[in-house]
Amino acid sequence: MTSHTSDALLSRMMTLHPKVIDLTLDRVWKLLDRLGNPQDHLPPTIHIAGTNGKGSTLAMIRAGLESAGKTCHVFTSPHLIRFHERIRVSGDLISEEDLSVLLDECDHINAQQSITFFEITTCAALLAFARQKADYCLLEVGLGGRLDATNVIERPVVTVVTPVSMDHEAFLGNTLSEIAHEKAGILKPGVPCVVGPQAAEVCTIIEKQAQKCNAVLHAYNRQWSVSSHSDRLLYRDEYQDYCFPEPNLIGPHQIQNAGTAIAVLQLLNFDTAVCAAALTSAEWPGRMQRLQSGPLVTMQRSGEIWVDGGHNPAAGRALAQVIKGFPTQPTYLVCGMQNSKDVAEFLRPMTSVIQGVTAVTVASVGNSHSTGTIMQAAQNLGIKAHTAPSVTKAVEAIFSHRSHARVVICGSLHLVGEVLSQNS
Repeated sequence: MTSHTSDALLSRMMTLHPKVIDLTLDRVWKLLDRLGNPQDHLPPTIHIAGTNGKGSTLAMIRAGLESAGKTCHVFTSPHLIRFHERIRVSGDLISEEDLSVLLDECDHINAQQSITFFEITTCAALLAFARQKADYCLLEVGLGGRLDATNVIERPVVTVVTPVSMDHEAFLGNTLSEIAHEKAGILKPGVPCVVGPQAAEVCTIIEKQAQKCNAVLHAYNRQWSVSSHSDRLLYRDEYQDYCFPEPNLIGPHQIQNAGTAIAVLQLLNFDTAVCAAALTSAEWPGRMQRLQSGPLVTMQRSGEIWVDGGHNPAAGRALAQVIKGFPTQPTYLVCGMQNSKDVAEFLRPMTSVIQGVTAVTVASVGNSHSTGTIMQAAQNLGIKAHTAPSVTKAVEAIFSHRSHARVVICGSLHLVGEVLSQNS
C-alpha cells in the first residue's frame, strides 16, 4: 500500500453522504451490525461530551492511566495535521497500513450506502479497538452527544460532561438548555457521570436526565471541587482535601478540566500519584501551544508565537484569561474562523487584553469567514484590525513593527493545523 492509500479512502468517504453533519444513529447502527457490533467488545470505556475542555480532560485522564501502566484506545476529533491523530490503538497512533485496511473494510461492508464521514470513520475506530486488547477505551464525542456516532456504548464505565456553552446552534439548538439536552444524552442507566462546572440551567437538564436513566452524578461543587492557590491545585471530594501540582496545560480553565480528570480517576479507584501524573504529563497539541521551531519562529526575534484552536465564545473567554495571566507584553491575534462561528463573541472578551487583530482566511476549509468580515467585527469592538493574505504575512507584519510582541494564532483548529504542519 502507498502512503496515500488512507487519504484516498478518506476522500472517497466524504462523498457517501451530501451533508457533513447529519445527526442520527440509524446509519451507524446498521454498519456496526454488519461489522459484528465491535462496540460490544471494547475494554472499559470512558465517554466524554461537552462544548469546551473535552480534549484536554481526555488527555489528562489518558496521561494518568498510562502512568499507572494501563494501555488506552483513544478516539478524538478533529485532527490537526493528519487523520491518524484521531485514533490511538493501545496507546500508539494507528499505522497507515492498519488504517487503510480498516477503512477499506468498512467502505466495502457499507456498500456505498449513505453515511457521513464521521460516522464511517467512527465505526472504523471501534473496529480497531475491538480487535486489539487494551485496559481502557477513551471516546470523545464529535458533536452533541445524544445522536453522536460515538454514543453506541451500552454501558461505559464512566461518562463525563465538560462545560457546556453555546456552539453548533444549527445542529444542537438555539438555547443553552437545548444544547445541554443533547450533551446529556450520553448518560446511561446506572453509570456514574462526572460533571464539570456548568451554568445553572445546564445542571438542571443534566440532573433531569440522570434521574430519568438512574445515573449517579459526581458534579462540580457538589461531590467535588477544585481551585488553584500559590501554584498548587487544591482538590476536595466528599471525604478529604488533596494538594496536587498545577496542570502543565496552560490556562486557568485547565484547573477545572484537571478537577474533572481527577474525579474520573478517583471513581476508577486510582491513587493520588496517578492523579498527579495526569496533571503533569498530559499533552494536547494546538491548545495554547507555543511554537518552538519552523519558519514562523525565525521571524519572532525577541517575541513569542502561540497557537490555540478555540473558536467559540467560551473559548474566547478562556483565551482572554490566559493572556491576562501572561507577563506584560503587547499581544496581537492572527485570527481565522469558519463562517458558522460568531467572530464578535469570540473576540469580545479580549478587547482589553490585545493590541490588535490581523484577519486571515482558513485555507483548508471552504467555509471560512472572509478577512473583511473578521476585520469589521474586530473594529466594531474597538480593536485595531488589519487583513493579511496569509499567516506568514500577518506574523511578518506584526514583528516588523513590534519585535518583542506576543502573537496568538487562533480561531480555528483547521487554521492551527495548517500552522503546525508548516512549523513542526
